Amino acid sequence: MDPRSLTPALRVLRVCLHLLAAGLLALAAIRSESGAGVAAAVVTGAVYAAGSALPAVRGSQRGAALWLAALCACWLVLLWLTPEGLWMAFPLYFLQLHLLPVRWSLPAVTLTAGAAIGSYLGHGSALNPGVFIGPLLGAAVAVATVLGYQTLYRESERRRRMVEELIATRAELAAAERHAGTLAERERLAREIHDTLAQGLSSIQLLLRAAERTLPEGAPAAAHIERARRAAQDNLAEARRFVRELSPPDLQHGSLAGALERLCEPGRAGPGGPRVRFSVSGTPAELPTPYEVALLRIAQSALANTVRHAGASRAEITLTFMDASVTLDVVDDGRGFDPASVAPCSEGGFGLPAMRARAESLGGTFTVESGPGQGTAIAVTLPLRSTGGRS
Repeated sequence: MDPRSLTPALRVLRVCLHLLAAGLLALAAIRSESGAGVAAAVVTGAVYAAGSALPAVRGSQRGAALWLAALCACWLVLLWLTPEGLWMAFPLYFLQLHLLPVRWSLPAVTLTAGAAIGSYLGHGSALNPGVFIGPLLGAAVAVATVLGYQTLYRESERRRRMVEELIATRAELAAAERHAGTLAERERLAREIHDTLAQGLSSIQLLLRAAERTLPEGAPAAAHIERARRAAQDNLAEARRFVRELSPPDLQHGSLAGALERLCEPGRAGPGGPRVRFSVSGTPAELPTPYEVALLRIAQSALANTVRHAGASRAEITLTFMDASVTLDVVDDGRGFDPASVAPCSEGGFGLPAMRARAESLGGTFTVESGPGQGTAIAVTLPLRSTGGRS
């Protein structure tokens, strides 16, 4: 393992393991009764130190396994020369559990404990329960410590990933809320410009045209009225341009019918969503921008509710143009509901009350027909001014 990837706690444990191994090897060398035992302890210590120094051991699982095999071989030689080498089994347990997969580490720990017990008996030491309890208890403690730590580490990683996902989700929600707020403000400004500035300039232009007609041709005031009328006309065109630029992106490069048709394209409702069909009835007429925005937003909200709650297989959106009104119908064959049981939602939401408020703000009507198991039909009707058009 790369030392740079270790946490402070793991660095401390790693240093403690190195110190333990060095101390046990030094003890084996001091208490060895032969020069061969001292040499074996020194060689084992050198091989152990190489594991921290060689990049191939730190960065490769195969290299780590080969190094561990060489270390165990040196330790077996040390065991054969002096019984004091058995204490080195304890740090070997941790290395085997850390470097090998579980299916290999547990048998390796068992064999190491058996080799330690066999070495102690082979050197003619007295048989007593401690000969078996010591190595086996050390192996059990090592297994419990390493496997317990690995379990805690996996749980910590799972929680870390969950926290990262929550942070990312919160950032996405914040971005979506900012985007929704921006769109809502753009729509509000478009309505305000249309209902105040644009309508006022249109009225001024009509009044100036009427005044121009009442004056005799060539009258001095006629030229001033003509210039004033042209200025009002130019400013009205500019106000209409502002309204178009503040409209939703789906309406900037096409008509309301085109935006609704794109809303019904296959796949727009999401995987597993209903098949949506769009149709136009009557003679299409140009609508004021606030009408187009309201009808598009209501259609989007109604279709979103159909996808989330209705469990429908089919849905249909119909835009109907009549002489004095325009109507939007959204019908699905879903599970339906009791409209009287719908709780009010906060202003600005996407529920039925918000759709109703949007329609009524333009002088229109909003109706819902539904029942459990009977599907849902939503109808929005907006009155058309006699002058019509995108005024």
